[in-house]
Amino acid sequence: MLRIWGRLIKDGKTLKDDVVTADIEGSYQDNLKFCITELCNKFDISKPYWLPSNLDEYNRRSKTSFNHHNFVEELDFDKLVIEELDNEE
Repeated sequence: MLRIWGRLIKDGKTLKDDVVTADIEGSYQDNLKFCITELCNKFDISKPYWLPSNLDEYNRRSKTSFNHHNFVEELDFDKLVIEELDNEE
């Protein structure tokens, strides 16, 4: 089971946060996409585009942040941070 913590940050403060889980049939990437889609639906934002820097950071730290470079529309937050949680947490 994959657990992802998502936070919307503006001016260094958390506006919204939530934890979503996925245990669907398919690959790790399928479960990660499912979690990100769930978070975006809960936060009422569009899905971000993954840039090479996001992929590198997530592969190294199981965490990455998306800012205005990752979205097409204008944002009312500074960044979306996602982080994989250990199953024991």
